[in-house]
Order: sequence, then structure tokens, then C-alpha cells
Amino acid sequence: MKRCLFSLTLFCFMGVAHAQQTIVESLQTKRSGEGTVRIYQDDRITELIGSRFVAGSTDSSQKILKARGFRVQVYAGNNSRIARNEANAVAEKVREEFPDMPVYTYFQPPRWLCRVGDYKSIEEAHAAMRLLHESGSFKETTIVREQINIPIE
Repeated sequence: MKRCLFSLTLFCFMGVAHAQQTIVESLQTKRSGEGTVRIYQDDRITELIGSRFVAGSTDSSQKILKARGFRVQVYAGNNSRIARNEANAVAEKVREEFPDMPVYTYFQPPRWLCRVGDYKSIEEAHAAMRLLHESGSFKETTIVREQINIPIE
């Protein structure tokens, strides 16, 4: 029994180590000398694995799902007060030119960052990055992988 529990725990940790493979896919992978696991569930449940459900902070009636996705970084400074002011100024400029894009300005040691959007795919993020870059105001844009907010209606 202890050996089985240890094997299951080790197996779960190995599945978590592979970023591209979900726990469901890891459990269903066929391996020689081991039993077969089949999971029957709706695909929407599989998509939610690894996501957290959090109530929205600005509007208590809006619910937000936290998931892995992409954002466009439009500013990265250092840890000074000047960098903080510049990050906030860039955020205001994005809000003026692209009011439909969510903007996030925060300090992630050792620098101030300004990132835009909540994109599930890299293609969506790339399209937004092109729009930001073509405006002429944001020249140093890059796509970053980050936890994003998905509003639930």
C-alpha cells in the first residue's frame, strides 16, 4: 500500500513538472507495466484544470477566472520612483489610445512593469502587440507568459 501511494505521488509530481501536459493527460498516458486510467469528463472541465476562480476586486458582482495566458509588455523600468511614474504614464497612454485593452502596472522586483491585455493564445497577443507597435507610441513591446484574468459572465 505504501509503495502504491508513493508511486502515485511521484507520478503526480512528474506530471506537474511537464508544463505542456495536464494532470489528466499525464494520468491517461499508457506506460508499460502499469494499469490504464480513463477519465470521462466534459472538455470544459479539462480546460479549467490549473485555473483558479477568484471574485473580481473592482466589481464584486463580476467573477474572474485566473488562467495561464499572455500579455504584451509595453514598459519595464528599474526600482526607482522615476520608473514608477514612467510606468504609470505609459499605462495612461495605453488607456487613452486603446480604452478596450486592460492595463496592469505593478512592481515585480527588481523593476516596474506595464503590461497590457489578457490573451489566451499567443496569436491574440501578437495581434495586440502589432497594434500597439504600429501606433508609434510603444516601440519596445514584447509578449510575456503570465497569469491572466478571464471574466466569467
